[in-house]
Parts: sequence; structure tokens; C-alpha cells
Amino acid sequence: MADMVSIFMSIGLNEQKAKETLKNEALSSTLKKAIEQARGLLGSASIDKTAGTMLYNMVTRLKDPTRLSFLTEYIITRKINSELQLSAALDFIKSHPQENLDRLEFEAACGVGVVVTPEQIEDAVELIIRKHKDQLLAERYRFNMGILMGEARTALKWADGKIVKNEVDMQVLHLLGPKTEADLEKKPKVYFYSVFLWHTHNPFSTKKKCWRGSNYKTEGYVVTPNTMNLLKKHLEETGGQVRTRFPPEPNGILHIGHAKAINFNFGYAKANNGICFLRYDDTNPEKEEEKYFTAIKEMVEWLGYKPYAVTHASDQFQLLYDLAVDLIRRGHAYVCHQRGEELKGHNIPPSPWRERPVEESLLLFDRMRKGMFAEGEVTLRMKMVMEDGKMDPVAYRIKYTTSRTHCAPKSFRRSSYFWLCNALDLYCPVQWEYGRLNLTYTVVSKRKIIKLVETGIVRDWDDPRLFTLTALRRRGFPPQAINNFCARVGVTVAQTTMEPHLLEACVREVLNDTAPRAMAILEPLKVTITNLPTSTEVRVPDFPANEAKGSHVVPFSKTIFIEQSDFREVMEKGYKRLTPDQPVGLRHAGYVISVQRVIKDGCGKVCELEVTCASSDSVEKPKAFIHWVSDPLRCEVRLYESLFLHKNPEDPAEVPAGFLSDINPNSLTVIGSALVDRSVGKAKVFDKFQFERVGYFSLDPDSTSEKLVFNRTVTLKEDPGKI
Repeated sequence: MADMVSIFMSIGLNEQKAKETLKNEALSSTLKKAIEQARGLLGSASIDKTAGTMLYNMVTRLKDPTRLSFLTEYIITRKINSELQLSAALDFIKSHPQENLDRLEFEAACGVGVVVTPEQIEDAVELIIRKHKDQLLAERYRFNMGILMGEARTALKWADGKIVKNEVDMQVLHLLGPKTEADLEKKPKVYFYSVFLWHTHNPFSTKKKCWRGSNYKTEGYVVTPNTMNLLKKHLEETGGQVRTRFPPEPNGILHIGHAKAINFNFGYAKANNGICFLRYDDTNPEKEEEKYFTAIKEMVEWLGYKPYAVTHASDQFQLLYDLAVDLIRRGHAYVCHQRGEELKGHNIPPSPWRERPVEESLLLFDRMRKGMFAEGEVTLRMKMVMEDGKMDPVAYRIKYTTSRTHCAPKSFRRSSYFWLCNALDLYCPVQWEYGRLNLTYTVVSKRKIIKLVETGIVRDWDDPRLFTLTALRRRGFPPQAINNFCARVGVTVAQTTMEPHLLEACVREVLNDTAPRAMAILEPLKVTITNLPTSTEVRVPDFPANEAKGSHVVPFSKTIFIEQSDFREVMEKGYKRLTPDQPVGLRHAGYVISVQRVIKDGCGKVCELEVTCASSDSVEKPKAFIHWVSDPLRCEVRLYESLFLHKNPEDPAEVPAGFLSDINPNSLTVIGSALVDRSVGKAKVFDKFQFERVGYFSLDPDSTSEKLVFNRTVTLKEDPGKI
């Protein structure tokens, strides 16, 4: 174990991270292989920390281990040397599962060899500035600089983001000059505060916040002499258009609770001919993984919604800082030297610096920004009392991390938010609250899901036993079903706790109309039809209730396979399927088979049946018809049940030993030798089918040309054990 820790630390992991990695056996094994391959390519040279970090990130996200050496080569030779390139490489490999990749196509998709010169960055930014010049000159520093960065990122895909940001800042400064007193004194129209509808970034928090553009009174709302004037200006700027936003924090994958928030925000805007922004609540964009940004947008679009624009909280850093300065100037905030431990609890004494002069607080706040204090040494506090009685909450604290956003957007409750808007003389939308959505038999906490991944209980964020959106997609849940579920849950003030089977019912409703039928055998029993005249083909409808929707052809020969459970050697009361004394029909084939001989292996287990067949038109109608396959494809099938044994695995009253002790040992069953008819042979990843009499299934990304892998999405409505 010590050797493995040393190996992992040699690529730049700290000791704690190396030990955490060792807890995941599959990840450790793959990472070790990558390091060995990298050392083979480097010879005597060591792996530097940058390449080591890239290797680690690649291994944690790689789904196809056969591509390990391929990607390792590109990383070690520095052809792939950024997170953006790595994400593009992983996406390309995922969408091109064939064995021999076109290297030229791959390199073009990943920006290999692309060099963006300072001149190109300068020229591209100059074009963007020129495009918005009139508006920039009119609005000056009130202009949303995030628009410039968004367009620059699109135009300069492979450029260094920091260099692009510096060039944008420099050219804006060259055009507008330094900020004037007028820039600081004017009341900016803040996009952050002027959206029509908003909710907090965590849909599982105790209450959801919802702000609307009409100034109706509600608890905590204060009408100022300028309220109606600000409302009038707001309506003039928006034309009364509904504007909403969905602001997730990009440090994890979205889950089922976020689906409710997505439907609420995007759906409300769509229903009212409005627009909805995807606004990343990026606390620290330099540290947050690009895969989360990508996955969030992908999941929003998977649910059927298109953001009007994609923005970032960090785009507004300067604007928020300017507002904080304005707050100090107005006498509503002050710089405080009380330490964090002194500010804990609710009955804290008033700060001795509460009444310090405005100019002194302005000077100290500027020194805070310039890094002239240590972390925790000073804070900026607002002169207000929160709903819970706590005085003077912290608005800014020092954290030596790149580009942190203002804490205010994340922490304010209703009256606190209203106070801030009024204190700054900004348009103040009213805020309502709606209750959170909970599901039983699951956890959605990022920290707890990471624990499940690190301990190897689940494979990753998209393990189909989880209720992240990527996991539900992988399991085969249609986005329409998730949206239907959210619509049924509705928007209520009270907290809502739902059972997973209610979501599964919505899934069945959609798949019943959209998933074509196929036949599959999970536990095969070989059957030889001794008197079949000749091999033939059978046409099977894709949707038996509506044959006009298409059909497919499957072979029918003397050797077929049926489910082991569809045969019993000894007849039992009520059993309607095949026995030595009871014939059974074959679905779609037009034949009834009767047992002639039962063949057993050395252990006495039935391993084959010899039967005769007769046309179903010429014999008495059998009591049942069973499914079958002939000349099938071998596949792997994964069957899922609840990951946890108890409804509330996080509740100490139900699970005293903690959620990790509550894992259902039968949550995943893998059947490696299932058989499926050849009609699914050309299926693409996430294609969905109803395997007749078995359940609904979806093709998993682990599938290869040699072996298909299917996830059971849900069982059929009927009890699968029904006879």
C-alpha cells in the first residue's frame, strides 16, 4: 500500500488524495497502468505535476479503458495539455467507439497543435469590442462584461482563458478609460437583481426562493419612495417580458431535485413567451472541473430546454464589488476585525468597529482586495438584522483563491434580500418560496455521492442506481418522463417527499408508447424443435397495439431459447407455461410446442428440451404464449433495485450506523450471458426497448461491437413473477 501511495504522490497527488484514491480499487489499478505507460514513454524523465494532474483527471473520467494508452500518449507528449482539450478528447472517444480512431479527426476535435497567438487574441477581442462599441460607450462599466467574455471564449476556443480575460479588460480600459466618479455613483441596472424569476442554487435546501417582477407586498418586503419609479424603469427595459434563470453551482452533477428547478424556471419562461438564462454559480471557476459545466448544460438541453444565454456569477465580480463599495458609501456596511470564532452563534456582541468612518472602511476594503490582510483577519459586514435575529451578516471575507464571487447572492433570505436592494436603491423583485422535493431510498448530497464513488459502492456520478440526471439518462429514463413527473409534483410551499415508484410510473407511460418491442432471454434454456420443416423468418410488430408503427424480422430455426422459468418438469396448480404434459405457444411464430424429451446435465439440472411443433391453427389454443429467441446476440444485462434498504438512509433514527451501512446488496445484478434477438443489433447508446414480458431496457455506453450491454430501466407494470 505504501508503494502505491508513493507512486501516486510521484505525479503530484498529496498524500491524503493518494490514500483516498487507493480506496477505489478500479481507479487505483487504472491510474497505476497510466503511470507505468507514461514512464515507458518518458524513459528516465519524471512525470511533472501538470502532466500528472492531467493523467489523474483523465483516469477518473475515462469510461473506455481500452483508450488508456492512447490518451496517456497524448498527455505525456503534451499534445493534450489543458482541461478543455482533455474534455474534448473524452467526448470524442465516447462518441466514436470504433476500434481504429481517425487521429487527424481526433486531433482536430481536441485542438491538438493549435496555437493561438497573442496577435490572434488581440484581433478577435478587438472585433468583439468594436461590435459592442456603441453600447459600451453608452453604458460604460454598467455594461455586462460577461457578454464580451462569452463571445471571446467562442471565438478563441483553444486560447488561454486568463490571457483572453486580460486582453478584454485591457481593451475595455483603453476604450473607456479609468472609472470615473460618475461610474461609481450611478445606480447600475444589475442583471443579477432584475431577473423576473429566480431560485436558489440548491433545490434541496429547506425553502426555494422565487422572485417576481411585480411589486406585490409579501413578508419582509419594504416599499420605498423610489419603488414605483424603479419598477417603471424595470418594465421599460424588459418590456414586461418574463425573464428567469437557473443558477446551478458547477461542483457536481445535477440530480432529480434540479429537474424540478429546471422545469420551473425554463418551463415558466417558455409558457409565458419569456427567456431563461443558464447562470453558473461558479464560486471558483479556476478550480471547478470543466466536466461539471459541460454536464449541467448537457442535462438542461437533454430535458428539452435551450438557455437564452449562458452566463457566470464570476462575470459579475466587478459589479458586485462596486455595489459593496456603494453600500459602504451609503453607511450600510463596514470593515470589521472580529475573528470567525467571535461571529459564531446568534447572541454575538455588537462589533466595536460598527460605527467606524465611511472613508476608513473604504480604504480598508480596498486593502482587503489588494491582499494586504490574511485570511480571516477582516470582513465586510452589513448593518442589518436577519430574520433569525443574527446581526450584521458578512458580505465579503478574504479567501486566497482565484475569482471568488460575492457571498451575498447565495445567502440572503427574503427580508435580507429586500433590505440589500433597498439599501442600494435597486429594483427589488418580490420573493416567494416553494418547498423542496425529496425522494426516498436515495441520497443526493454531493459529498455523500463522492463517498459512494470513492468506496466503490457505485461506479461514478452516472451509476444508474443514483438519482443524478446523468444516472437517470444512463438507466434509460426518458427526459419527457422526468418532466411529466415534475409537473405532477407541482410547485407547493410545503416540502414534498415522493416515492421512486411514482417517477417510474411516469417512465412506463412514456416508454409504453415510444420503446419498440424486442425479445430477450435472461436465463436461457435451449430448445430443439425436432420436426420443424425448415428455418424461416418471423415478422414481429414493434408496437403490437399499433402495427402501423412498424415491425422487424427475426430468424426462426429448429434451435431456439426460452426462459428457464417458462418450463417446469413437474406440473403445479395454476402454472400455465410449458411442462411435459402441457404445450405452450410461441409468441409471433404461429406455432405451439410440446415436450418430447427432457435432457439433463451431470448434476441433474435441465439443460435442453426436445420438442415438436404444430401450427397454432391446427391445435387447441394453449393456456399461454411465451417469448423466445433464435440465432440471438449474446449480451450483458444489468438489473437494478434501490441502492438503500431504508426509505431514509440519512436519518439516524432509521439507520444509526450511517448511510454507508444501509447499502442494498442486491441493488445490482449482472447477467453476463443473456440473449437478445438480432433486431437490436444496430442500436445506439441510450436507445430504448421493451423486452417482451421482461421489462424496459436501454443500451448502456459500455456496449461494444462485440457485446451489447443493456440496463433495465424499469420493470413492466405487471408483476414480473406473475404466472
